[in-house]
Amino acid sequence: WVGGAIAPAGHRSLASFALDDGVPVWRWDLGDVVIEREVAMTYGRSAVGIVHRVLRAPDAVRIELEALCTWRDVHAERGAWGAPSVATIAGTGGSDDGGDGGGSRDDGGFVFEDAYRVRGPGYQPGGEWYRGVFHRLEAERGLSPSEDLWMAGRFIAELAPGQAAGVEAWSPALDQAPPAAEVIVADARRRARQVAAGAGATCTTDALLAHAADQLIVAGPTVVAGYPWFGDWSRDTMTSYEGLFLDTGRVDEGRALLLAAGASISEGMLANTADVGGTQYNTVDASPWFLHVAGRHLERTGDHDLGAQLEPALGSIVAHYVAGTRYGIRVDDDGLVTQGAAGWALTWMDARVDGVPITARVGKPIEVNALWVRGLSALAELQARLGRPEAPATAALAGRARRSFAARFVKADGSGCYDVVDGPDGDDASLRPNQLLAAALLPDVVDAGAVVRACAPLLTSVGLRSLDPDDSRYTGAHRGGSAERDRAYHQGTVWPWLAGAYVEASTHAGRPVDGVLDGLVDHLGDWGLGSVSETLDGDAPHGGTGCPFQAWSVAELIRARRLVSTAS
Repeated sequence: WVGGAIAPAGHRSLASFALDDGVPVWRWDLGDVVIEREVAMTYGRSAVGIVHRVLRAPDAVRIELEALCTWRDVHAERGAWGAPSVATIAGTGGSDDGGDGGGSRDDGGFVFEDAYRVRGPGYQPGGEWYRGVFHRLEAERGLSPSEDLWMAGRFIAELAPGQAAGVEAWSPALDQAPPAAEVIVADARRRARQVAAGAGATCTTDALLAHAADQLIVAGPTVVAGYPWFGDWSRDTMTSYEGLFLDTGRVDEGRALLLAAGASISEGMLANTADVGGTQYNTVDASPWFLHVAGRHLERTGDHDLGAQLEPALGSIVAHYVAGTRYGIRVDDDGLVTQGAAGWALTWMDARVDGVPITARVGKPIEVNALWVRGLSALAELQARLGRPEAPATAALAGRARRSFAARFVKADGSGCYDVVDGPDGDDASLRPNQLLAAALLPDVVDAGAVVRACAPLLTSVGLRSLDPDDSRYTGAHRGGSAERDRAYHQGTVWPWLAGAYVEASTHAGRPVDGVLDGLVDHLGDWGLGSVSETLDGDAPHGGTGCPFQAWSVAELIRARRLVSTAS
């Protein structure tokens, strides 16, 4: 609480916590009474089941569960201004048949602000504010940490040893109850096992990662870039594609995603995100990523029908980039992609503070052009196979871009590559991890061994730093308020997703990769449990920051583990 109190003090009696087939399980030891709690969500529906079970007790135990509620945006807090709308739902008088719920249980509950419904045993209405809940991480992030919650009522059950009480909450379709909480939990475990089996998981780590991937793939299908703050970002989706879909056996879902992405292209660009309330087309790299992953999908599956369906969309990307599209994105005379517009950062290093980019990278970024060369080559092959008249021109452009890439990005002294060329101030030799993507994607153009050696200062046990620690701009802690965090975002902060490019480049160079991913495997139990965080501090001990559950971090760890397994 805001005053510093911790109440109730259940943490003092918490005996254990575990993820059991993806289901979080708490166990409290109260002397002669042991109580267990499980929480799970339904797949494909906004519904949650919470089960409390008495594992040991000398007699019946009375459990009271207080429902503390809010309804607000994920980025906001709510205060105690006015009573919320709460409608009491009486029990039906029926019995719990263990089926799909459907209102047959003799449980009451409530509807909160016409947004969601909660039901459970022995419901007694409440009606007061619990003021001053304190969110510690919000305070650390420089955000408003205080919130008031409405106590909408209590659920009360008398449980003998071995008995359980379940509470369900769901939205929307408030008149269509989900299964009982016990069924929701059992279904979640069963799905976790099915997902792991479908991904070919042969160990606990693989099973955890398969389940983490499953949580990030949502109806559409599309990808949630990160929980709890991000939605669908095309750059993140395409960066995550191979690990989330091809490496987990979800080829059919991936196929549908690629077709939907192709249908959404505007002026050669994929929408970056709709998180800000409207669709924005402000990324230079999402479309080259799409070219690359479409080619990788066809290469790994041999799905020529998909190739024929995607070719018009892929061709439109190339045509619009050649002609020039938004934000100064265009193909220069040398066949490479250049970009830049005042006030914008168009690569994945896209942080801005007060509208000013921290890493604008105006000019020709290395990873964008590595993806461009790789994507052009894949498209030229596809067009030739389909007998398209554009095939020779695409192949010629790919050849020109490849030659220019070698001439412009590779340093003459063999010390790696430039990060950006032809920028406003010339070529940028900053030591950043983007050249690892070039070494991974274009091993016939870039000396992967030289790049891996050059990037040694960036390597940590949990990913790659985004800037050389010896650079004067380096910031070792991704902490503080929003502006402080954004300034540090790509100026030294560690990004786990880059481990995939590091492993692939190292494999091309014939360098050992055993143990490189051990820290990230340990990280599965360190921050976002069972998943991989968005970022970590650049300085040791590399505490987790950003979204605790991040799509491209999970995806690239899955992909990197496959590469390590193949290499060994």
